[in-house]
Amino acid sequence: MKPAALLFSLIAGWLLATSAFAQPANAPTGPLPGDSVYNLDASLVDQDGKVLRFADGRGQPRLVSMFYSSCKFVCPMIIDTLRRTERSLPDADRKRLDVLMVSFDPDRDTPEALKSVAARHKVDVMRWTLARAEEADVRRLAAVLGIQYKLRDDGDYNHSSVMILLDAEGRIVARTERMGELDADFVNAVKRVVAK
Repeated sequence: MKPAALLFSLIAGWLLATSAFAQPANAPTGPLPGDSVYNLDASLVDQDGKVLRFADGRGQPRLVSMFYSSCKFVCPMIIDTLRRTERSLPDADRKRLDVLMVSFDPDRDTPEALKSVAARHKVDVMRWTLARAEEADVRRLAAVLGIQYKLRDDGDYNHSSVMILLDAEGRIVARTERMGELDADFVNAVKRVVAK
């Protein structure tokens, strides 16, 4: 084979391997629905320092909430309630559900701080993403999710405590403000969405 033909074959093979043809068969394609929160173009950094997009969750149902790592009461309760919610699912269904928690506090919630929260609460980091974003993206994300927060003078935050269920296309299916105990209606909504 001539060197030019060999080079062309190698480049063509590499392009095919890294193209859309190499994506999983179930990867979502096409435009997002108009009511999808994934239309928000927000950049996140996870507990491992990996940069990702908010819309990277497309294709799988997801539980979403917001928190900050130095919170001593409400945020640990949110995490615990999310864990209880996922534990209420059969193992096979649990594997089809992701959890995303985004920090209100990008200044202090470094990837290391987020990783510490994940370890302290023993979350499954294969399905749980704890992330930070720049302040502008935090505000936009909170607004699109209907979560309110405000930085207090002492450095803590007043914030709503909300868990949100997104379907695979990023549409809000259900939300609950019940923390510390399971909300049966919310759990049933999770079961319905995950079973699809």
